[in-house]
Amino acid sequence: MTLTLPAADAITAARGLSALFDPASVAIIGASNDETKYGNWIAVQALRSAHERPVHLVNRRGEPVLGRAVHRRATDAPGGVQLAVIAVPAAGFEEAVDDALAAGARAIVGITAGFAELGEEGRQREAALAERIRRAGAVLLGPNCLGVLDTTSGLRLASNDMPAGTVGFVSQSGNMALELSRRLERDGLGFSRFASLGNQADITAADLIRSYTEHDGTELIALYCEDFGDGRAFAQAAADAVRAGKPVVLLTVGAGQASMRGARSHTGALTSDSAVIDAACRAAGVDRVTGVAELARLLGTLHRNRRGGGRRVAVIADGGGHASLASDVAEAHGLLVPEFGDALTSGLAAELPPSAGTANPVDLAGAGEQDITSFGRVLDLTLSADEVDAVLVTGYFGGYGGYGQALADAETATARVMAERIRAHGKPVAVHTMYADRPAARELHDQGVSVFGSVEHAAQVLGRIADRAERPVPHVPALPPSAEPAADDDYWTARELLRNGGLTFPAARLVRTEDEVAAAAAEIGGPVVLKAMGLLHKSDAGGVALGLADEAAVRAAHADMARRLAPPGYCVEAMADTADGVELIVGVRRDPRFGPVALVGLGGIFTEVLRDIRLALAPVTAAEAEELLARLAAAPLLRGVRGRPAVDLAAAARAVEAITAVAAAHPEIAELEVNPLLATPKGCLGLDARIVLGS
Repeated sequence: MTLTLPAADAITAARGLSALFDPASVAIIGASNDETKYGNWIAVQALRSAHERPVHLVNRRGEPVLGRAVHRRATDAPGGVQLAVIAVPAAGFEEAVDDALAAGARAIVGITAGFAELGEEGRQREAALAERIRRAGAVLLGPNCLGVLDTTSGLRLASNDMPAGTVGFVSQSGNMALELSRRLERDGLGFSRFASLGNQADITAADLIRSYTEHDGTELIALYCEDFGDGRAFAQAAADAVRAGKPVVLLTVGAGQASMRGARSHTGALTSDSAVIDAACRAAGVDRVTGVAELARLLGTLHRNRRGGGRRVAVIADGGGHASLASDVAEAHGLLVPEFGDALTSGLAAELPPSAGTANPVDLAGAGEQDITSFGRVLDLTLSADEVDAVLVTGYFGGYGGYGQALADAETATARVMAERIRAHGKPVAVHTMYADRPAARELHDQGVSVFGSVEHAAQVLGRIADRAERPVPHVPALPPSAEPAADDDYWTARELLRNGGLTFPAARLVRTEDEVAAAAAEIGGPVVLKAMGLLHKSDAGGVALGLADEAAVRAAHADMARRLAPPGYCVEAMADTADGVELIVGVRRDPRFGPVALVGLGGIFTEVLRDIRLALAPVTAAEAEELLARLAAAPLLRGVRGRPAVDLAAAARAVEAITAVAAAHPEIAELEVNPLLATPKGCLGLDARIVLGS
C-alpha cells in the first residue's frame, strides 16, 4: 500500500492527543480469540465500552473474534478509524501501520514489541516508522507498550480493567500500573488516564504530562519512568503542571553508577544518575518516591489535602508509648514537635485528666475510654493554635468501638466531628491507628482524612507536605545559545574560557621555556604558582608548585617538572592569599538526558572524601547558587564560625552563575570543573579549572 505523505515542514511541532484519549472510533488490529494474546485482552476491554464509540475488530484471517464479525483490514471499517491499536507480530507491524493510516487513523498504539529494545537495527526501523507516522499527521504511543485508558471518555484499551479516578498515570511498566491501580482502588481512588510509554518512539513522557495538565478530569499526575528521553522537556512539562496546580509524583529507577564509568573529573565521579534525577525533580517541583506503596500513599494524601503545611507538628496520642514513638518518627521525617505555649497547654489541661500530657506530645492518658469526644476537642484546640502547622494523631482511636455498641457509635460520631474540624481549619492531619479497618477509622477516611496503619507512613506524608510548602516556584532553566566551541581541553583554554565568562582568576602568563617562566614570574611579582600544562589532575601528578618566592625557586620547580613530566608548556600564576578563605568546587557535567547539571560543594583535595555537594540543573542563577551554598553541611564555614570572618557569599554565588553559564553555552564540553574556587571575605577566585570535551 502506498501512502502520500506531507513534507516534514508541514508537520506541526505541537500535536494534540485527543485522538489518543477520546477518539471517534477504534480499531483493534490483531484482535484474537486466543486468551494468551494481547489482541484478545485489549479487544475484551475495548468491547466493554463499545457503546461509547464504534469498535472495529481487525484480523487478517477474517474469522469472528469474541463472537463478533471482523474486518480483514482497517480500511474495510465503515466510517474509518481514528485510533488503531496494533497487536500483531513484529514482521507485520509496518503493514498494519500503513493499513491504519490509510483508514484515517490519527493515533496509533503500538503493542507490538521487537524494535529499539533489540538493538541498533531495531532502533533504526522504529525511528523510520515513527517518522512515517508523524508525516501522516498522526501520533504513535509505543511501540512495545501496554495500551491506553481514559475513564473520563470511556476508553478502555489496556490489557486489564483499572478503577476510575482523578490520577493521570504514565508508566513504562504494566505491572507497576496494575499494582498502583489496586492500591489506589483500596483507597477509593483510581485513574483518569493511563498511558503505557513503551519505547517512546514518538509520544514521550513530556507529551503525556502536557496532555494531562490540560485535561479537566486529571487532578494528580503520577509517573513510573525508566527512560526520560529528553529530560529537560520532561522537567519543563512537569514544572508547568505543578504551576497549574497539578502535583507530579515520580517513581523511577537508575541509582547505579554505570553511566559514570567514563567520568574523568571529580564532578563526573560525584554526579550519579539518581542525583541528577533529584536535581531535575527539585527544579520542576516534582515529588520523587521510592516505591509503589509510597506513591499510592502520597497520591492519596495529596488528593485529600494540598493546602498549607509546615514543620511544627502537634502529636496527639492516647498512650505514652505511642506519643514518644510518634514524636521521634516525626522528627526523623524533618518535622518539629515543639513545646506548646502556656495558653494552648492550659486549654488542653482543661479538657483532659490531670495525668494527661499537654505540652506536646499530647497524651490523653485514658481520656478516650472516659470521654471519646475529647479527641474532637483536643484536635480542635491544636488546629486552632497559630503555633501548630499540622497534627499527627496516633494510637488506639478506631479500636474503642470494640468495647461496646454505645462507645462504637460515639467513636464514629467523634470521627465525623474530627473530620469537620479538620476541613474547617484547613491544616494537614494524618491519623495513625492500630484499627485502620474499623468503622471510626473508615469514617475518617470516607470524610477525606488521611488514615494510616503505620505511624511511619503518617509522619512521612506530613513531612512531604511540609517539604512542598517550602519549595520555591518550579523553575527549569532554559539553555542559552551555543557559543563558539572550545578548541582544546588544556588548563589555559579552560581558564580563559571561564575568565571571559566573568570568573576572576589570579594574574597569569602562559609560557614554554625556563627563561620565559622566570620572566613571567618577575613580571607578576611576589610568590607565584607554577603549573604544568597537558595534565588533567595536575596536583596528583606533581604538576603544581606553590609559593615560589624568587627566581631560583621558579627555575628549580621548572627543571623538576621538565624532567619528570615533560609538559608542552607552563602557566605562571600569582599566588592567591588563602587566609580566611574556604575552598569550594563548582562543576558541570552534561547528562545525556537532562543536559548540563551543576554541582556545588566543599572543594580542595578532600572533595570526593567528604562528598559535601548539592546539584541543580544548569545554568544556575546567583540567587539559586546562594540557596545551594546555604544547603551545604559546610555552610557555617561560609557564614563565619569560631572567629573566622564570613566569606563574600554574593561573590561566590556570582562565580557559580558564571561557571554554569559557560558550561551551558558549550555543548561540546562533557565536564567542566573549577576546584578549588576560593571564597574569601574580599571576593572569589578560581584557582584551578579543567574541561573534558565530549566525544
